[in-house]
Amino acid sequence: MRWVLIGVGGIVALIAVMAVIGAFISRDHRATSTISLRQSPDSVWRVVRDIGGAPAWFSAMQKSERLPDRDGHEVWHQKLSGFDVPIIVLESSPPRKLVTQIDPTARGAFGGTWTYELNPDSTGTRVSVTEAGWIGNPIFRFMSRFLFGSYGSLDKYLQALGTRFGEGVNPVHS
Repeated sequence: MRWVLIGVGGIVALIAVMAVIGAFISRDHRATSTISLRQSPDSVWRVVRDIGGAPAWFSAMQKSERLPDRDGHEVWHQKLSGFDVPIIVLESSPPRKLVTQIDPTARGAFGGTWTYELNPDSTGTRVSVTEAGWIGNPIFRFMSRFLFGSYGSLDKYLQALGTRFGEGVNPVHS
């Protein structure tokens, strides 16, 4: 029984330390990851813009279903790494720029925008994704900073995108 109490006390202490440290980490963050693909901007655009088709090649996304538009914007419900994530398309400028936002009315534990930018380069297309987000819960902020990193989701997406085109990629951070 004593060891059980020590174990439970240790877990509670660990969570408390994570919460205290997380409280000192900024709620807001910004991160950009970039890859180059040997594909035309139009080819990459078709895949990036097909939000409903993403679960076929992006394993972190279990579901992506279109909902009725709201105020002239596309709305999507995604199941992403176990989280229900309502997405609004704020801007779609083929084949260069797509901006999506986690629905701010959803009152989730995190939110923000992803800006996808496609630029032609000498070998194909340079793809950059910028996350301008926030994390409300201090424990989640701790985990994001020290366990997952600010670039984790961006890198997973871009690596899956590279694999979708049969290319190995190494995201660069800025």
